[in-house]
Amino acid sequence: MNQHIYQRRPVESGAIPNIIFFLLVANGLVYAAQRLLGPNNFLDQYLALWPIGSRWSDFYPWQLVTYGFMHSDQDIMHIVFNMFMLWMFGRELEVLMGPRRFLTYYMTCVVGAGIVQLIFAAFIGSDNPTVGASGGVFGLLLAFGMAFPNRMIMLIFPPIPMKAKYMVILFGVFELFVGVSGAAPGIANFAHLGGMLFGFLLIQRWKKARR
Repeated sequence: MNQHIYQRRPVESGAIPNIIFFLLVANGLVYAAQRLLGPNNFLDQYLALWPIGSRWSDFYPWQLVTYGFMHSDQDIMHIVFNMFMLWMFGRELEVLMGPRRFLTYYMTCVVGAGIVQLIFAAFIGSDNPTVGASGGVFGLLLAFGMAFPNRMIMLIFPPIPMKAKYMVILFGVFELFVGVSGAAPGIANFAHLGGMLFGFLLIQRWKKARR
């Protein structure tokens, strides 16, 4: 990714940019509401991403956005991991892109991931809803790897250092393998890949418009 598509500004140590802060708070508030209301509440019915034609609930267009602010209320690590990755990789990207472009990029990845998930759900005949910010987070991983390809990143699993560009490739290949093999049922692997795909397409569009 060429650096000239960014608005480079200095990064203040420990600072949380505005959009990252908003996303962290919004996800946290929605998760708190989910826990308060309990399972199978109206948030699950109207804000989760339901497959078109599902037997359990209807699909509404706004779900392509709202599902990205919801998480499994049965597994706190779902939101903890996503928010940590959002902060870790999104913080510097927002400073580089600027708030408006960063928000546009993140939400494009969320919506794109949702579209890919709907296509996959229709293909396999799934009735299960999708929730989580992972599509947007995986789009951020892609952007980070393209912006800082040689930046050394310490992975959590496995705990080894790796250049960002190789991390992106590793995550992409892993998600594709797990998605095709079905080794992780209940995980929206193709939504993750969809976030990366739409992020890549938007970056290419920006670069083309810049030229």
